[in-house]
Amino acid sequence: MHLEEDKLNSSFPITKENVIDDYYTAFLSRQLSILGRKEVHAGRAHFGIFGDGKEIAQVAYAKYFLKGDWRSGYYRDQTFMMAAHLLSPEEFFAQIYGDTDLENNPSTGGRNFNNHHATRTYGKGIGLDNLLEQKNSSSDVSSTAGQMPRLLGLAQASKLVRENPDLQQFLENRITGNEVAFGTIGESSTSEGMFFETINAACVLQVPLALAIWDDGFGISVPVELQTAKASISKALKGFEADEKDPGCKIFVCQGYDYPVLIRTFEKGIKICREQHIPVIFHITDLTQPLGHSTSGSHERYKSDERIAWEKEHDPILKFREWILQEKMTDLDTLVSLENKAVERARLARELAWQSFIQDFDEEKQQLQDLIDSIGIENNPLHDKISQELEQVLVAPFPTRKKLLALAKTQLRSMHGNASLQKNKRNLSNWVSRLEKNGYENYNTHIFNDLDHYNSSYEIKPVYASEPLSVPAHEVLNQNFDVLFAKYPLLLTFGEDTGRLGDVNQGMKGMQEKYGGHRVFDTGIRETTIIGQGIGLALRGFRPIAEIQYLDYLLYALPTISDDLSTLYYRTSGQQIAPLIIRTRGHQLQGMWHSGSPMSMLLGSMSGINICVPRNMTQAAGFYNTLLKAHNPALVIEPLKGYYIREMLPDNLGEFAVPLGIPEILEEGEDITIVTYGWNVTIAHSAVNRLKALDISVELIDIQTLIPFDIQQIICRSVQKTKKILFVDEDVPGGATAYMMQKVIEEQKAFQYLEAPPKTLSAKVHRGAYGTDGEYFSKPNTETIIEAVYEIMHANNPDKYPGLYD
Repeated sequence: MHLEEDKLNSSFPITKENVIDDYYTAFLSRQLSILGRKEVHAGRAHFGIFGDGKEIAQVAYAKYFLKGDWRSGYYRDQTFMMAAHLLSPEEFFAQIYGDTDLENNPSTGGRNFNNHHATRTYGKGIGLDNLLEQKNSSSDVSSTAGQMPRLLGLAQASKLVRENPDLQQFLENRITGNEVAFGTIGESSTSEGMFFETINAACVLQVPLALAIWDDGFGISVPVELQTAKASISKALKGFEADEKDPGCKIFVCQGYDYPVLIRTFEKGIKICREQHIPVIFHITDLTQPLGHSTSGSHERYKSDERIAWEKEHDPILKFREWILQEKMTDLDTLVSLENKAVERARLARELAWQSFIQDFDEEKQQLQDLIDSIGIENNPLHDKISQELEQVLVAPFPTRKKLLALAKTQLRSMHGNASLQKNKRNLSNWVSRLEKNGYENYNTHIFNDLDHYNSSYEIKPVYASEPLSVPAHEVLNQNFDVLFAKYPLLLTFGEDTGRLGDVNQGMKGMQEKYGGHRVFDTGIRETTIIGQGIGLALRGFRPIAEIQYLDYLLYALPTISDDLSTLYYRTSGQQIAPLIIRTRGHQLQGMWHSGSPMSMLLGSMSGINICVPRNMTQAAGFYNTLLKAHNPALVIEPLKGYYIREMLPDNLGEFAVPLGIPEILEEGEDITIVTYGWNVTIAHSAVNRLKALDISVELIDIQTLIPFDIQQIICRSVQKTKKILFVDEDVPGGATAYMMQKVIEEQKAFQYLEAPPKTLSAKVHRGAYGTDGEYFSKPNTETIIEAVYEIMHANNPDKYPGLYD
C-alpha cells in the first residue's frame, strides 16, 4: 500500500495533516459505535445500528461530497456524515436516545431510528433553502434499498439543468447542473428489485449518480454467496458497464481498508460522474462489521471463527493505522494520544447528549411529585405508592413520559368524585394536559404542510361562456395542462407513454412537442423509479407530475410511496418536503388489472399524501390547479370511464380550483344521504333520479378527496337532516366505505342523528371480473344502489315503503 505503487493520479493532497484528521474522524466514529451499543445494552436506549467497519471508506468518499451535492444513503453512514461535517458526536447520541429537540437531533427529531440522517432543506413559510450553499442529505429510510429510487431523481435534476440552463433562473440558482447525487447501500440490499431498477434507469438516463456499495460479506446472517450472483455485485453488474459502443455505468472495485487507493478511486469516479454525467458504482469490498448487524444480536452466532479472526486482522482502522506508521506520517505516541482524545471526546458527547435529553424529565418529575405531595397524605391513600414509583422512574436507566402520565392519571382517577380535592385535581389535570400537548407537538404534527389552504375559500368555480364548447373530457384535461405548463416553468411530467404519445388517454397530447422533451418525457416500465424520480426532482425544487398508467400498477411503487414520500415531511419534523403529484387512472372498467380500486390499501399506507378522487375530468383539472399552489404530495385518480364523455370547456383554464377536504353536495334531498366519489358519482346520480319515482328524495354528496376527508363536517349536517346514510364505492367490503363510515359516524358523531343503521355498498371481495356482466356482478351499479337505498327506507318505514319486489 505504498503511495508510489498506486498509479491513479490524485489532486487530493494526502498530507500528514489530512491523514491525521481522517484517522481521528474514523477512530472517533468507532468509539461512538462502541459506546452507542453499550447505551442500548445498558437500557438507556431502545435500539442501535452503527457504521463500524466502514469508517475508512466513508471518510474517503466524503472528501468529494461538495456543497450543492445530495446524499441518499444507508443507515450505516455515520462516518460519512461526520467527515462531511453534517453530524456531531452529540447528535449521534441524541438520535439513539430519541431526543425530540430539533436543536439536538436535527435529522429525526426523535421520530426515526438512529443513523438515519437528513439536512434541513425546507424552511416553513419561506420555501426551499439555498441548496447550493450547503451539503444536502435526503432523509433516510430503514427499508432496504428504499433510498435508491429517490437517488435517481436527485441525480436527474442536475442533468435537466445542465442540458437546459434556462431553468436555473426559475430554480433561484439552487442547481447548476454540476451536482452529484451520492448514494450508499449495503451489498445484501442490492438483491432488492429497487436497486436493479434504479441502476438500469440511471444507465439509460445517463445521470450523475454515484453509488458506494459497502460489502462486508453478510446480510445480517446470510453470506454473500447466498445473496448475489457470482458472490459479487460488481461481477453481476458487468452487463450495465459502459464500453466504447454502448453507454452505461462505470464500475470501480476497491478494498475498504486501503486508504490511498480509496482516495484516488473515489476521486477518479466522482470526476467522471460530475463532469461527464455518467453513473458510477463503487464496489467497496473486504469491509468488516466488528460490532455485528445491530444491538439486537451477536455476529458470533453466524460467523465462523476463521471469519472473525480475518475481520480482526483486516479491521480498516487497524490497517489504516499500520499504513500511517509504515508511511511515517506520524509516530506511535502521536496516534495513541489521538486515540485517547477520541475516546474522551466520545464519552463527553455521550454525557452532554444524555444530560440535555433528561433535563426536562427531571423538572417534570419534580413537578409531579410536588403536585402529589400538595394533596396531603391523609387525602391521598396512593401517595406512598406513587411516590415510590416516581423514585423508580428517577433512577430508571431510561425515563419516559409514558410512566409519568400513567402515574398522574392513576392519581387523578383516585380523586374522582371527591369534591374537596377539586383544586388539586385541576392542577394535576393541567399538568397532564401540558405533557400531552408537548407529546402531540413532538410526535403527531407535520403530517401535511399548509393545511390552512384546505378550506372552501380557496375554491374557484369553473367559468363558462354563454354557449360553452362541448368537448371530449380528455380535452378539458389537455387544455388545462397546456395552461399549467405555460404558467409553471418548473412543472415536469413523465411516465409510460406520457411523452411522445401524450399518455394513453391523450391528456398530455401535444405537450412534449410544445414544451420540450425535458419537461414532458417517457420512461421505461418501472413504476418504483418513476416515483423515485418524482421524489428526487421535487426535493430539488421542481414540480413533477409522475404518471402511473393504471391505479393497479401503483402496487409496484407502493413501498416507495408509503415508506418515503408519505412520511418525508413527518419524519423530518417539517424540514424536508417533496410536493410530488402522482397522476393515475382507475375505477370502473372491464378486467381485473385495469379496473382496480384498492382504496383501503392506499388509505392504510399513504397518510401524508392527499388522495383526490375526481368524478370527471373538469374536477381532475381543478385538483391539479389546486395542488400546484400548495406544497404537499398528492395522488389524483382520474376515472377511466370519463375520458371520452363530453364536458363543457371552462373559460378559466388553469385557474379554477377544487378545494381539498370539502365535499360537494350534488343533489339536495330530504330522505337519505348517499356518500360516494369517483365514477360511482355518475352511477349514483342515475340511481337518485330513478329513486324519485319511488318517492325517495336523496342528498347526493361527492367527497372529492379521501385525504383530507370532509374537514367542515358537511356530511354530518346532511345526516342531521336526512337521518339516514349509505356509503358507496368500488373497494372491497370493509375498505374505503368502512373508512368513510368511521369518519362520519364516529369522528363527526353523526350517529346521534340516525333513525336507521348506516349502510355500506361496496364491490365484491374479489377483483372486477371481465366483460359487461363481469363488471355488473362485481361492483355497485344503478340497480344495487336503488335496492340498498330502498332497503334502508323499508326498514325504517315499511308501511310507506313496502317490499320492493314483493
